[in-house]
Amino acid sequence: MRLEFFPSKTLTLYLARLFIIRILSVLVMLVLVLQTLDLLGESGKVLAYPGNGEAELWHYVSLRFPQLVARFLPYSVLLATLLTFWPLNQNSEIVAMRAAGLSAHQVLAPMILTAMVVAVLSFAFNERIVTRSTATLNAWVDAEFGPIPEDSGVRSNVYFADGQDILTARTMRGSGADTEMRGVTFYQRDAQGMITRQYRSPRATFADPGWRMEAPTRFEVQLARTEKVASVVVATGLTPDQAAISKVNGDAQNMFELRSSIGMLKDNGRRTDELRGKWWHKFSGPLSAVLMPLLGAVAAFGLARSGQLFVRAVIGMALGFTYFVVDNAALAMGNFGGYPPMLAAWAPFLLFALVGETVLIRTEE
Repeated sequence: MRLEFFPSKTLTLYLARLFIIRILSVLVMLVLVLQTLDLLGESGKVLAYPGNGEAELWHYVSLRFPQLVARFLPYSVLLATLLTFWPLNQNSEIVAMRAAGLSAHQVLAPMILTAMVVAVLSFAFNERIVTRSTATLNAWVDAEFGPIPEDSGVRSNVYFADGQDILTARTMRGSGADTEMRGVTFYQRDAQGMITRQYRSPRATFADPGWRMEAPTRFEVQLARTEKVASVVVATGLTPDQAAISKVNGDAQNMFELRSSIGMLKDNGRRTDELRGKWWHKFSGPLSAVLMPLLGAVAAFGLARSGQLFVRAVIGMALGFTYFVVDNAALAMGNFGGYPPMLAAWAPFLLFALVGETVLIRTEE
C-alpha cells in the first residue's frame, strides 16, 4: 500500500502541466470575451468626454483587464478541472492510474498543488495590481473619464459632514496636512437643515483648523446673489484623519491599507463589518482555487462507458458554481450583520471543502 501523497514525479509533472495549460487557456478565453463585451458597453461613455480617443480606450482596457482576471480566475480553475478530468477519464487514463494502485487523493494531489500555486499568485496579483487599477478606474469613472491625477491613492466624489454643514469634493489626494481637494463645494445650513450659503472652489487645502478654499464663488440663498471672494476657511471641525476615512473602498486598498482604514473607522465609532468581511475575503477568495479540483473531481472517477460521464461533469460544475453563489450570499449577510465577518468569509470555503471531500470519498468507495 502506497503512503506517499503524490504519485511519481513523471505523473505529477504530467498532470500539473495539463492542468496549468487548461487554466491559462480558459482564463484567456473568458477574459477576452468578457473584456470585448465590457468595452462595447463602456466605449460610448469613454469617448463621450471631449478629446478621448483610441488611447483612452486602451487605457480603460488596461485598468479593467486586471479586475476581470481576478474575478474569473477561480471559474477558470473550475472549468480547467473538468476539461482535464474529462479526457483523462474518457481515455481510461484514470482507470490506469487507479489500477496502478493510486488512490483518488493521489490522482488529485498534483492538481491541488498547482491550484495552491495559482492561489498564491492570485493573492499577490490582487494585492499589487488589482487594487491599484480599481482605485484608478473608480476615480476615472467618477470624473466621467476626464483627466485625473495618476496617483492610485486618489479618492473620488467624497462627502463630509461638519455638524449641520456639508463639504463635498470631486477628488481628494494626499494625507495629513498635505491633503488636497479638487472641485470643492461647501454648504452652510441652519438648524433646520436648510442651505443658507454655498461656496464653490476649484481647490481646497488643510488650514489647521478647517479647509481653505481658493478663490471661491459664494452664493447667498436668501439674497440670490453670487460673488467672488479671495479665500475662505470652512469646515473647521473636519480634520485630515476624518477626511481620510470618510470613504473607504475595500476593493481598492491592499490588506495593509485596508487594515489601517478599519482601525481608524473603529476608533471613530464607525461600522466596519463590511470592510472586515472584505479583509478576510482577501485570503479566502484566492484560496477558492484550491477547492475547484476537489469539487470537480466527481468528473474524474467512475467508468466512462457507464454513460454517466457527462452527468458527473455537470454535477462537478454545479458544485463549483454553487460555491460562488453561497460565497457571495455569505458576504452579503456579513455586510448586514447577519454573520460575523470572519465567518462570512471562511464558512463557505470550509463547508464546500467538507462537501468536496465527502463526494470524493463516496466516489472512491
